[in-house]
Amino acid sequence: MQAQSFFATKLGKASLASVTAMVAMIALTSQLNLVSEASAHAHPQNTAMLVELA
Repeated sequence: MQAQSFFATKLGKASLASVTAMVAMIALTSQLNLVSEASAHAHPQNTAMLVELA
């Protein structure tokens, strides 16, 4: 199978690491958004803003 041989190469491993990093960042960002929304409801005077850099 050609996909298995691709992921055995250096480029394939780098692509898997990149995809893993993107998934981790999406998961962490969504958790931070949930925390910031929850704190905004608990403390309405809090005007902190979370800015996501793409």
